Amino acid sequence: MKFSIASITTALIATALSSVACKPTQAMQHGTLKAIAILTGITNPGVAGSVTFTQTGPHDATQIFANFTGLAEGKHGLHIHELGNLLNGCTSLGPHYNPFNHTHGGTEGEERHAGDFGNIVANADGTATLNLTISTVYLSGPYSVIGRGIVLHAGEDDLGLGNSPLSNTTGNSGDRLACGVIGYASSD
Repeated sequence: MKFSIASITTALIATALSSVACKPTQAMQHGTLKAIAILTGITNPGVAGSVTFTQTGPHDATQIFANFTGLAEGKHGLHIHELGNLLNGCTSLGPHYNPFNHTHGGTEGEERHAGDFGNIVANADGTATLNLTISTVYLSGPYSVIGRGIVLHAGEDDLGLGNSPLSNTTGNSGDRLACGVIGYASSD
């Protein structure tokens, strides 16, 4: 049986990729996956925060906890974006993460992007927290959010219910105030 260099190289690459792709699934079988994004302010360097993700099983909803400081009082949209590219700050993160081709919405809506987190509400002292459990956010598998961007917006997300042309795509939530990239934190 003869093998070409190209077929051996292809087989080695496929084996390497399949073993890499299986690692999150294997970790899922043995315990909880955790991820984190550290967000920093682009237009306002005083804004900072983190978003943590915890998923206990491959088909379980993901718990999300966000904590921010340095915000203007009021509501701010928070969303997962398609890309994890910070070369041009928050602008290079692309559109909202929308693997199922839905219109924008709130966390309670049936029609929404996978990474629509609604609003985080800042107090008068500029601090804000958000605690959600969402069934459309995964830390492994084909719809994993690992390596994708997350953005805190300057304005309120209208949850797709506004009259703006941007309501169905972005929630008309304004400029990208702070951003980061989601990465694995640990697995138990």
